[in-house]
Amino acid sequence: MRASARVRTRHHRAAAVSGAGLLATVVLAGTLVGCSDEGEQIPSIGYAIDSTVTTYNAGTVAGSVSGARQAFARVLPGFTYTGPEGGPVADTDIGTANAVPGDALTVQYKLNPNSVYSDGVPMSCDDLVLTWAANSGRFTRPGEATVPLFDAASTAGYSDIDRVDCQTGAKEATVTFKAGRNFTDWRSLFGATSMMPAHVVARAAGVPDLVAAVQNSDNEALARIADFWNDGWTMTPGELDLALFPASGPYKVESFSADEGLVLVANDRWWGNRPATSRIVVWPKAADLAARIADESVEVVDVATGSVPDIELGGFDVTDVPSRSVEQFVLSTSGLFETPAGRRAFASCLPREELAAEFGKAAEDGAAAASVDTRFTAPDSLVYESVAATAGGRYETSDTTAATAALAETDNTAATVRIGYLGPDPRRAAIVAAVAAACAPAGITVQDAGSEEFTPSMLRDGQVDALLAGTASAPGAAGTAAPTTSMYALRGGSRNNFGDYANGRVDQIVDQLAVDSSTATQLALSTEAENILWSEVPTVPLFNQPRTVGFAAGLEAGTVNPTRSGAGWNMDRWVLRR
Repeated sequence: MRASARVRTRHHRAAAVSGAGLLATVVLAGTLVGCSDEGEQIPSIGYAIDSTVTTYNAGTVAGSVSGARQAFARVLPGFTYTGPEGGPVADTDIGTANAVPGDALTVQYKLNPNSVYSDGVPMSCDDLVLTWAANSGRFTRPGEATVPLFDAASTAGYSDIDRVDCQTGAKEATVTFKAGRNFTDWRSLFGATSMMPAHVVARAAGVPDLVAAVQNSDNEALARIADFWNDGWTMTPGELDLALFPASGPYKVESFSADEGLVLVANDRWWGNRPATSRIVVWPKAADLAARIADESVEVVDVATGSVPDIELGGFDVTDVPSRSVEQFVLSTSGLFETPAGRRAFASCLPREELAAEFGKAAEDGAAAASVDTRFTAPDSLVYESVAATAGGRYETSDTTAATAALAETDNTAATVRIGYLGPDPRRAAIVAAVAAACAPAGITVQDAGSEEFTPSMLRDGQVDALLAGTASAPGAAGTAAPTTSMYALRGGSRNNFGDYANGRVDQIVDQLAVDSSTATQLALSTEAENILWSEVPTVPLFNQPRTVGFAAGLEAGTVNPTRSGAGWNMDRWVLRR
């Protein structure tokens, strides 16, 4: 039984993410959870997340909106991981990445000489070449120059790389960026969950030399490589061929089933420090998390606050904290929302300020949160207040008159908006209900289209008109300190731009912000972008998504990470004593 007398519950009250406040929260959580009485170590720890596990490959469109980054950060590590403050942190167990002098950004990557996959095949620069090829957007289907071979969620940074110099099977590579494209967030490239095992792809695709196929732009071979990269790592419970899922981290996949969860076990070929606990079981949202927590199958919980029905965390040390993910509506660009007028009609009836106050706070007794007024600028950045002023109070409160007038511009006096999200999710259901009540007087009927089967691709397919999710449409943990992901989710052609919004000037701004981090440029271009985006309304940002992170009494080294990595970023250090 869990000793409820030992429970500490802390609610951190914050209107928006603050760099110093966020760090203090993380340090406090890690320190308190790490202090436990000595007892017998438990050999297995359950980890509950509020997303799906559908693929091993976090880089695909499906993978980017799944829990792959939470589940596999210590199964498929990279040269960096996303730390608790939201920035990239070097992972020298994998290797080193160092920029070398020159006009064009050039980075020398060196893999650890001992690095090897769990199936005995050494890691090599082939893995970097595959990562670049898949995410660069460079390779397209024959005769279809705009259709990429690889179903990559985003080309951010990788499309700026000119070449990856690699000798097949070698332990080092030189990555050279295009002239004038010194990507500022380059340290996040080739990071945790981005580097997939190239030897598995090459074997499955029947390509003896993957590096040569990429360097020679061998379209026939690349098509086979892409087919496997896109779909070959799909994870269906009870149907895994483990030979396709070798690990490069301290854990490897042992099994995956609806009843037993995703079981990760210690990788006996791991060359770094051995995992402190030999077995981690990841429980995705569909696993009835309330029941798993109640029967003590779960010792770590990392979910959006209020997003999981009926959970009882009486035996947990709980931290509620605003995250790096911005809860938002992502709107279609077809049907009612084909024109900006239709999108403005919906935005006008939203009670954005009330939604932030009610659903953006990080605790039941916490202070009301402020709405987030930008897409490209984090609330703790130096230029946020100036850029946010661009919103000028637009869409803060429900304005029936403005909504009705905008709707009339579409030649409609009534309309229906279907809002999709990954369910069950009581908090998002309540948000949709509040929006429905606010928009009804304007003649806009809002329908709740949340379901367990929902995926953001349903927006692109026309099955819903809007989706309610976090940064880049992720239903669960998301976001980093850098604006990279959020910016590219609004760039035309990006596959994680699920509303298919396109504006040439916004694309130019994204491209320039990606290579110029000066305060003056960030202020000027972010302000210009927000002027466009608040006029055309492809998305409506609401608030920093609050996260609830719980560690069972007796768990050591649990540390809150309110980014896309989630609490599992350091699962190999977890110890549970009872």
